[in-house]
Amino acid sequence: MLWIKALHIVFVASWFAGLFYLPRIFVNLAMETDATATTRLLLMARKLYRFMSLLAIPAVLLGLWLWLGYGIGKGPGNGWLHAKLAIVVLLIGYHHACGSLLKKFENGRNARSHTWYRWFNEVPVLGLLAVTILVVVKPF
Repeated sequence: MLWIKALHIVFVASWFAGLFYLPRIFVNLAMETDATATTRLLLMARKLYRFMSLLAIPAVLLGLWLWLGYGIGKGPGNGWLHAKLAIVVLLIGYHHACGSLLKKFENGRNARSHTWYRWFNEVPVLGLLAVTILVVVKPF
């Protein structure tokens, strides 16, 4: 079980690196006026989105293995896991929202400012903070 837990942590950390960095690329894309730089940033964003999507899959599957296979979080007094799973579902939604925003940039239909993307970039920080507190502290 410890190997599964260790791999889960590694894949989650790697996935979050993408969740932190891709919206930062969006900030730069929203500010960019040079076509060459925009093309380069879009290429970076596409590659990062593809890579972080591949990292999210084992992160989620390993987490499910810990929950369903080893029973982590099952039984009374484990409400923290239900809250964590709800946040994970929201983070998966955030991941897909990043993909939708990327498509808008690719199609030249971005309607949001760089300031909006700066705030959007903070969402995974809050998600990671909440999940970490739930897993470590297990408040309920």
